[in-house]
Amino acid sequence: MDALAWLNSAPPAEAEAALFRCCGCAGWAHAVVVARPVGSAADLMAAAEREWARASRQDILEAFSHHPRIGDRESLKTRFPLTHGWSNEEQAEASLAAENVLDELAQGNREYEKRFGHIFIVCASGKTAGEMLALLGARLSNEPAFELKVAAGEQMKITRLRIERLLSEPHPTESKA
Repeated sequence: MDALAWLNSAPPAEAEAALFRCCGCAGWAHAVVVARPVGSAADLMAAAEREWARASRQDILEAFSHHPRIGDRESLKTRFPLTHGWSNEEQAEASLAAENVLDELAQGNREYEKRFGHIFIVCASGKTAGEMLALLGARLSNEPAFELKVAAGEQMKITRLRIERLLSEPHPTESKA
């Protein structure tokens, strides 16, 4: 059974748990499960994007709360065990940064959180720590309502990547032969 077939046929709670790993918003995961069955990966992605576009501010902040701060490797392991591997891969470039860049990211994260009330969200895949630091600095001047939309867009980029990973993983009913 391929991953999409599994997702379509899994009990709702199991499907929601799998999707929650992709985006830490319970309402979003539930809404995407309700949209089942989907005919293709593209249909799943369309449902995911449609439901994310309907997300409330509270839903968006819930999803953000399920991410570690950029460069915070310790919280990846302790606070986010279900997505640790994915987040670690997504932030792989940041882990190669010099200590002073990581210190600047930590300081920028604190400034960002103070200004916007949530962590800095960026789709980190393929970005160096320096690139993320530059993005953080540029986004600090955004108005809060606009920045929430920018961050929500970054969350959707992350969600897309994670759905792709989910669809490439083996599932319990899949043969290991």
